[in-house]
Amino acid sequence: MPASDRVGYMRQRFGKTGVRMIAALLWLFNTVVQLMIFLIFAMVIMSWLVAFNVVNPRNRLVWQIDRGLRALTDPILMPIRRIIPSFGGLDISPIVAALLLGFIQQLVNRLVINLVYGGSIF
Repeated sequence: MPASDRVGYMRQRFGKTGVRMIAALLWLFNTVVQLMIFLIFAMVIMSWLVAFNVVNPRNRLVWQIDRGLRALTDPILMPIRRIIPSFGGLDISPIVAALLLGFIQQLVNRLVINLVYGGSIF
């Protein structure tokens, strides 16, 4: 199906407002996933800073930032930590979580594009 036919099909199926709504929801989804990946890496860096005594965890601001990052990232990391044990004190769950989030993001993007434009996912 040529690109011009796909656009017509898309508008016919969802309407102009529907297409804009789908695009806005996809943007929101991608933004949330990217924010979660950023927060996971911020939590990793914070844990390194605390572990190497670069920052004092007894400092109220440092403690609040650490608790906030953990509160936001633990719901994603804890199920992964239950499945994958740490290797000699090295926690690889943030890497696995970031890869899974990236995979889910790509999968949803391709599925939505397939839904809207039709055609193959790959």
